[in-house]
Amino acid sequence: MVVTQLGFGGGKRDIVKSLRVNQGIIAREVRLVGEKGEQLGIMPLSQARETARKHNLDLVEVAPTAVPPVCRLLDYGKYRYEQAKKEREQKKGQKVSLLREVRLRPKIGSHDLESKVRIAKKLLDGGDRVKVTVRFRGREITHPEIGWRLIQKMTESLQGAAAIARQPLIEERNMNVILLPLSVQKAKTEAKAEAKTEAKTEAKAEAKTGAKKEVKKGEK
Repeated sequence: MVVTQLGFGGGKRDIVKSLRVNQGIIAREVRLVGEKGEQLGIMPLSQARETARKHNLDLVEVAPTAVPPVCRLLDYGKYRYEQAKKEREQKKGQKVSLLREVRLRPKIGSHDLESKVRIAKKLLDGGDRVKVTVRFRGREITHPEIGWRLIQKMTESLQGAAAIARQPLIEERNMNVILLPLSVQKAKTEAKAEAKTEAKTEAKAEAKTGAKKEVKKGEK
């Protein structure tokens, strides 16, 4: 059978994967990994299924694009339970991130600007994204450089609390920039780094398997 589940990583990296399990696996031969991560070698699918049966475990295809596909011995029911538990725990700790707006006028005074910075920082510290908008009236729009300077001052003042999620742009008579809480940006960066590491590990495993296959061909 093919089981659809959620893969869990850092941040909000929930990627839907379809895993083939037991009789759902169709490859002729597989590279088998034990329950504790030990390498059991390349073998016919029938032998891998028999190994899983002897250990009273499930045969799960974890890397279908490898040559041959990589399968692992798992208690799949227990694995799904643990993954579901992790998902529930993650959801408990999640806060819905809102997009809040802080509006500025081109002629805003320094004290009022400082007040807006404090408001934006409070929102960012609370986990919300902040849209800083400079609103132009009448002929003020002919001086967009004023807006750029205000947005620059805001982003510089919030440097320790925010990262720029979207570069400043002009929409009709408004100029705005979207800021992301630094903690959220850090989590996203860590999740990307983790995904990159996992991809490299899988690529190395595939290359290693391919190299072994070439050596065997050469020996023949």
